[in-house]
Amino acid sequence: MHELSIMSSILDIVTDYANRNNANRILSINLEIGELSDIIPHWMQQYFDIISNGTIAENAKLVIDKIPAFIRCVDCGAEFRLSGDDWQFFCPKCESTDVQMLSGREFTVKSIEVE
Repeated sequence: MHELSIMSSILDIVTDYANRNNANRILSINLEIGELSDIIPHWMQQYFDIISNGTIAENAKLVIDKIPAFIRCVDCGAEFRLSGDDWQFFCPKCESTDVQMLSGREFTVKSIEVE
């Protein structure tokens, strides 16, 4: 259900930007979302459709670019992708648990398409 509050914030951001730039309508919203964000794209679009009704973002499509989760081992420097099946937060090379998140938690409005 946290998708609803997130989409409300996204709507505020894009309508503010569109209004400041004299746009008549928002056609699409390009988002970058990390795979660790626990956001469900289907619900994002459904909630966005409901809350954008009657605004310049009505009928705008969400274009979602999923960003894979990568981690770097602080001890040995190895970088590796986290598997969606097994979120292991330790280095598969040296087994250190001293790791640093490189990507996978993003949630960014990359761009919007307006007319």
